[in-house]
Amino acid sequence: MPLKRLETVEAFDRATNEGVCLVDFNAPWCGPCKAQAPILEELADAFAHRAAVAEVDVSANREIAQRFGIQSIPTLVVFKEGREQARFVGLQPRDVLAGAIEAAV
Repeated sequence: MPLKRLETVEAFDRATNEGVCLVDFNAPWCGPCKAQAPILEELADAFAHRAAVAEVDVSANREIAQRFGIQSIPTLVVFKEGREQARFVGLQPRDVLAGAIEAAV
């Protein structure tokens, strides 16, 4: 299952208000963000029927980034029913992110 690209505030709100969603706040020019991408794609497949995995380009979606105080990228946030459950800053290993999703599901 591919990552969902959340390109509008409405799409972001819809994705994060329904169940569990891991959101990767990133940018195309960010090296660590590019390194994080394959891990996120793997998690999207692993949790396909239990949680969503999505990404927000902070360069194109400043409003969403500001709303959540994103200052460094990648920042990864696990949401459950619209509420933040966990936050990680910087490149994260698969096990850390999988554990945070499991805890929220």
